Amino acid sequence: MNSSTQSSHRGGAESEAEPLIDVHAHFYHDRCGRSDWREINQARLEAGVTIGISCHVASILGSWGFTSPAYMPSPQDVGYGNARMMELCETESARVRCYVMLNPNDRDRALHEIEASLAAGAGVVGLKLAASRRANDMLVDEFISLAEANRLPVLHHVWQHRRRDWPGQEASDAIELAELAARHPGVSFILAHIAGGGDYSHTFAAVRGTRNILLDISGSGVDRGMLDAAIESVGAERILWGSDITMETGLAKLRALAHTGLGADDIAKIRWRNAARIFPAHAFPMIHAGLAR
Repeated sequence: MNSSTQSSHRGGAESEAEPLIDVHAHFYHDRCGRSDWREINQARLEAGVTIGISCHVASILGSWGFTSPAYMPSPQDVGYGNARMMELCETESARVRCYVMLNPNDRDRALHEIEASLAAGAGVVGLKLAASRRANDMLVDEFISLAEANRLPVLHHVWQHRRRDWPGQEASDAIELAELAARHPGVSFILAHIAGGGDYSHTFAAVRGTRNILLDISGSGVDRGMLDAAIESVGAERILWGSDITMETGLAKLRALAHTGLGADDIAKIRWRNAARIFPAHAFPMIHAGLAR
């Protein structure tokens, strides 16, 4: 049983709660090297219903490493992944939105992906930068300017306190993302998965003064005190709920929010209000419809 399916058998009362936006989700497609990709996608959607997720904001990282590196996907894999992601947004329009996945190393193709995706209008609400280029590299600025022009937040893959290089990726940490965010104060940046491994306390210190960086709490780590330290460092208004791949750990952190001492208003910020603030105004009609009921 995969992690998404495991999550679908737990959670019960979560589905009765107020809106919940997963700002860091992933799906698969037929060229990812897995024959069970449909089942995994369906398990995620079913788990989302049980947990109470109003909207999955998701991306597909090329072929997930099957035909080109996951963090530096080929132009063909980038395009195919984005196209399949937008198709899913169309078929699951009531609960799925997507990021345009970019490999900035191929400038012309990356620009094409942004323009074509926005023209298609199939649920595109943000940009996703994997570890294809260091966050503080000037090459990235052109794409961030396009994000600002279209009021799109940027989700950036980050290793918490990068101490060395890894093959097949240009890994960034919070210091480098803060340099990029300082150059583009009008863009909201989502620092990926503080629970994705590494020294998150280093991350908290690095971005404390950079107001346009928000932390997503996704990732497999569920360390005691991690959420408390994040709240103390940046405040509830700069934290976003997400699950990444492992939905059961996202559920664990969702439940942990109730034990951080936050009031209902601050928990609502983390669950959905912060996301509704930084994403385009049209991004989440399902939430507005639900609140009107």
